[in-house]
Order: sequence, then structure tokens, then C-alpha cells
Amino acid sequence: MLTIDNMRVFNIRGGGLHPVIVELTTKDGLRGYGEAAVAYGIGANAAAGMLSDLAHKVVGADATYPRNIWHEIYDNSFWTKGGGAIVFAALSAIDQALWDIKARSLGVPVYELFGAKFEPTLEVYANGWNSAHDDALQWAKAAERPLKDGFTILKCYPLATRQEGGTLRHVQRRALGTGEFKRAIDRVRNLRKVVGPEVSLMLDLSGGLNNDQLIRFMDACGELDITWVEEPVDPFNLQGLRNLAGRWPIPIAAGERVYTRQGFRNLLDTGGVDIVMPDVGNCGGIFEAVQIAAMAETYNARVSPHNCASSLCTAATVQVWAASAIGMPLETYPYFPDANDYVQVLANPPEKAVVNGRLAVPTGPGLGAEIDEAAIAPFRCFDFKADA
Repeated sequence: MLTIDNMRVFNIRGGGLHPVIVELTTKDGLRGYGEAAVAYGIGANAAAGMLSDLAHKVVGADATYPRNIWHEIYDNSFWTKGGGAIVFAALSAIDQALWDIKARSLGVPVYELFGAKFEPTLEVYANGWNSAHDDALQWAKAAERPLKDGFTILKCYPLATRQEGGTLRHVQRRALGTGEFKRAIDRVRNLRKVVGPEVSLMLDLSGGLNNDQLIRFMDACGELDITWVEEPVDPFNLQGLRNLAGRWPIPIAAGERVYTRQGFRNLLDTGGVDIVMPDVGNCGGIFEAVQIAAMAETYNARVSPHNCASSLCTAATVQVWAASAIGMPLETYPYFPDANDYVQVLANPPEKAVVNGRLAVPTGPGLGAEIDEAAIAPFRCFDFKADA
């Protein structure tokens, strides 16, 4: 048996991010790690607290059977049914750590446990390359940096404005002023000129526009060969996706704020989504993400994993991507470490291994992630044995 003997939680702060990492240890000394993917936005303290609340369901359980533990939590924690970001971020972190332990005990990568490694390398795309400009021209020219670094696929937020500390502020109350709306269109037109015709561009709207502005914005994008538009409507607005289905030739992507197979079934049933974007750090975990990808196949949809957290979540996402038959390029934030106080949680971050926009699928055991224990140690906020 791989009996879980302890859980520790690390609530990390640095670089404008707050990753929440869980460490599970077996009685034999094996360790597995997972991340609750609320590193961006608000919720880290809640996710750390949720992990501590769930500890009694994990400590003493057998990591040989991660799915058994998943269902024990899902079926018997009450708020998991129909739950949201915090409870599923915690469950996702636990699930990642369990699969990490199981695969390490067998000396294989996690994807081997699902009987698949469809490609030896994967394409990645760069996000987070522009948080320093609010105009239309310099905003677009910021894309020169990821192009120079070898990326050929870029994602951006044409509606957002910059905030101090390198973060973005999204649209308020579903509307842009006249000047802001024109600037958003000018941004994407300038961006296409800067990167040229061969670079793939994705636009993330974060559900920011009302219908009339959305229709005008999407019509303007139709001439720019956009790879996809992400979250064109609010994540709760499933009927809006149904109403807009097929209106534009531009593929629609969504799913970073949708949880479990049940949530993604509802999303896919709208017929308005071409690309689903489960986040392994909050959709329910590794196996849940694999199942979501398999379900997307039955709807003839594609999968591009959402990934906006620490490099540990990137490592976990690569395992899911390798086991998925219809994976699209993976999201990365190569410039998070620019912040002086950024905390790099891995000794071997996948982001540093990207070459010309591609990343080799790792062959090491577990998640293939080597935790920098010294880096995360100051942020420990819960220890089941010590705090019991």
C-alpha cells in the first residue's frame, strides 16, 4: 500500500502570483506534489484552507488508487457537488499529488498510466508578454519579444488595461467606452501587422463585452486570421454560446472556469464551443482532465489546456496533454520570472526547456517535476501531523 502519512500546504507569494502547493507523503517516504491553480486572481488563502479541510479524507488513504480518494472527496464533502473554483482547485491539487506518487512508485511518467504518449514534443504558446502598455501601437510591438524568443503562437488580452505590478484589469460591467473600443480593434490590427501572417494569434476576452460590442469586435477580427477567441461571453452564460454558435468563422474557446466532466458536458452541449480549455489545477485534477479531453472527442471538439499558475502546474498539464489524443498547443507564461520577487517552485521548470516554441514531453517518473524545497519552505501554512 501507498498509505498517505502526511499533508503539507504551501501558500506562496511572489511576483504578483500566489500558487498553492500541496505535498503528500507516504509512510514509505514517497512524496507527491500538486497545485491548486488559483495563482492568478483572488482565492489562494481559501484554497489553502480548503486543502487543510480535506486533509482528514486524504491522510490514511491509499495512493495506489487515486480515483477512490477522488470519489471519497467528491461524494462526501457536500459542497463539491455543483462546487466552484476553490473546492475543485483543492481537489485538483490532491489528485495531481496522488498520481505523482503512484507513478513515482512505479518509476514511470504519469501519462504511462493512461496508456498514451501521442507525441514526443508539444507546441506551446506565449501569454503574458504584454502588461506594460495601454496604447495600440506599443502594445502590439511588445509581441516582438516572444517572436525573438522563438514563439510562433501568441495569446493576448486586447480589451484589458494595465495595472501597477504587471497585472491586467479586465472590462468592467460588460462595456467599453467609444475610445477604448476603437483601441481594442486597433490593437489586434496592429498586432497582426507586427507579427506577420505566419504567426498564430489568439484573443482572450474574459467574457468582457455585451452582445452588441462583441458582435462588432468579432466582425472586425474576421479579417485577421485569428486562431480562436476565448471566453467571448461570461462563463455562466451558456445560452449566450448557444445563441452565437456559428455566427463567425473564428473558432470559440472556453473552459478555464468550468469544473469537472459534468460542467464540460454542459459547455459542449451548447454547440457553441470549438475548443475546450480544462485547467488541470482546478477542473478536478489529472484524470478528470483526461476524461474531459476524451469527452471533447465525442463532440468533435478540440482541447487546449488552460495553464496560468506556477511551473508545477505546467508540468502536470504536460502529462495530461501527452495522454490526450486531440491536444492543441499548451499555454505558458515565459515572462512570469521577470518579477524580482517571483518564486520559482521547481528546480526544472518546463518553461526554461522550451526551444523554438516546442517542449519535449518528459520521461522521468511522476509529474517529472523536481520541487525546490528550499524555495517553498518559508511559505508552509499547514502540516497535518504538526497541526493535528
